[in-house]
Amino acid sequence: MAQDEPRQGEHRTTTAEQGRFCLARCTCGWRGPARRARSMARTDAEAHARDA
Repeated sequence: MAQDEPRQGEHRTTTAEQGRFCLARCTCGWRGPARRARSMARTDAEAHARDA
């Protein structure tokens, strides 16, 4: 397995720009709500990874 592939049960989050909005995504398929503030999208991602 390559080092950049997530392990079983591991949640890796990223943020993605969509027009004027930013949203958080996870390797498990979860998507956060669209946010205008990147910091809020990052907070959503951190909360998901922590609570998952």
